[in-house]
Amino acid sequence: MTAIAQQVADFVAASAPFDTLDVDALTDLLTSAELLYVTKENLKTLMGQSRRIYLIQSGQFSVSAGQEPPRYVSEGDYFGFQRVLDGSDYAMAVTVESPGLVYSFEEAPFKALLQYDSINTFFNGLRHDALQNQAITESKSMWLYKPLYDLTENAPIGTDVSTPIQQAAQLMTDNRVSSLLITEAGQLVGIVTDRDLRSRVVATGVDLTNPVSSVMTPSPANVASNLTLFDAMALMTEKNIHHLPILDKDSHKPVGMVTASDIVRHQRGSVLFIIGELSKASNLYELTRLAWQLPHYFSAHAKHAGDYDIAGKVLSQATDIMTRKLIGFFQQEHGKAGMMFSWLVYGSQAREDQTMGSDQDNALLLAESPTQVQADYFAAMADYVCKGLGKCGIKLCSGNIMASNPELRLSLDQAVEQARQWVNAPTKDAIMHFNIFLDARCAAGDVGLFKTLQRKRMPLLKQSLFLAALSRHTNEVSVPLSMFQKFTYEKGGKLKDTIDLKVRAVALINNIVRIYALAGGISVPGTLARLSLLPENSELSTKDAANLRDIWIFLNRLRWRHQLQHNVADNSVSVSSLSSIERHQLKASFQAIERAQKAIVMNFSGGMA
Repeated sequence: MTAIAQQVADFVAASAPFDTLDVDALTDLLTSAELLYVTKENLKTLMGQSRRIYLIQSGQFSVSAGQEPPRYVSEGDYFGFQRVLDGSDYAMAVTVESPGLVYSFEEAPFKALLQYDSINTFFNGLRHDALQNQAITESKSMWLYKPLYDLTENAPIGTDVSTPIQQAAQLMTDNRVSSLLITEAGQLVGIVTDRDLRSRVVATGVDLTNPVSSVMTPSPANVASNLTLFDAMALMTEKNIHHLPILDKDSHKPVGMVTASDIVRHQRGSVLFIIGELSKASNLYELTRLAWQLPHYFSAHAKHAGDYDIAGKVLSQATDIMTRKLIGFFQQEHGKAGMMFSWLVYGSQAREDQTMGSDQDNALLLAESPTQVQADYFAAMADYVCKGLGKCGIKLCSGNIMASNPELRLSLDQAVEQARQWVNAPTKDAIMHFNIFLDARCAAGDVGLFKTLQRKRMPLLKQSLFLAALSRHTNEVSVPLSMFQKFTYEKGGKLKDTIDLKVRAVALINNIVRIYALAGGISVPGTLARLSLLPENSELSTKDAANLRDIWIFLNRLRWRHQLQHNVADNSVSVSSLSSIERHQLKASFQAIERAQKAIVMNFSGGMA
């Protein structure tokens, strides 16, 4: 083999998706390969060839196929494949912006490779501007994102509060279930399990004609149908229960049940050990000792792509539990609060996509303006909880977005007025300040109080001028690609080819999806949950929503892998550390985000960026 032939073989063998081929398949492709140095002077010779596939090693070009607008391409990019896939000879215009080396492959051996799923998926993905990430659909942990309504094919087994105990037990036997939902006027009021029948009926000799309500567990823990199997697992682990009713998210009527056996049937590997241990902590020392095991836990157990998919959710659930435990420790010593309150979390904890570098973002929502005594109580509680989270490894917020900040301990009326001020004056600086508060969740305290805030804020946050200001803000940060679609890197880093995936990509998707969610009246904070709940008449199409979802998952996998493999808390991923297919996927992700940025400005701001 000549030196040039070896150069071609080495480069192509390392280029996605051809790096997935075996030696024989790759040899068939290389037999017809040519290496060309393309300049403005010899461009006509290149374009005079029949339908072929081109792979750029160096140089910068502008390519348009058929009626499509020009596309800027550079090293690692392909062109010409559209004509081969379509079997058409429509015109392809190429402009040389900077001369360089281009590999050329004949049509026949390339088309023969389309029998391989990896090749077919890759090039059809390029043609349709979709992120074709096979690993996403194959993830062994994606079942944890399965919404609970997918598990509720059969109606739950239940009965009325007035049903006699014996009849209720017979109903359980006939239906071969270990628990029974107890309802009144269609609403869940209790639950009876096999254990209840043993300990409260058989062991005590209760009259079997008594109503089942006399032995039920009243007001049982429950979960909404639009939440995920992981949410159910986390709650069951924290509460140490084996049966969890599923309620319709709108009517709040029972629609199903999750049991421990369901979890075992779906589970492929336990990820909840640390959550269970945190729930058992009885003092601050035990809590901090367990919390500092989290990084070691993730390093030891997160080895595959699917593990990274749930790592952020596990960490957020763990932080929620730490928060509730710390509030409990404080109240054990100082007594209960003098009014209802909600401990709110913002940003990554609210979205449940924390990473090892995430800091605290929280606040206190009070039912009403506090007296001085109450204000002192909540100030002390906030200080204790925030410092306690810091001791647990959830670092204090450098921007002081914490409940220990008096400005973030607001009454319900004050919080609504604050939202009104946001909407009335959405300046660039103001948006940078309050954007984080638009992803909010109640982690402890009175959930109903938080829902009241959401209900009162929603009409304000849907106003068109406010959404227009948010959409323009999404374009303040650009994706890290040059005009010729080359990666642009962070300045001043230890490595020359790093990209901050949080700032330059993930945060942009969060911003984009947040706007569509606000416009659609969706109150949940998670990015994936928002995408799944967008109404059919949303400005974001189902196809684009699915693509953004895949991109978001892909980018977060890269972030988590970087942090765990290098034992760091930053999000600056080195492009050279990625595989060839990952580099292609990363570029495709950035291009899709850029299109989504332009689309949201067009949809909500009339195209005025």
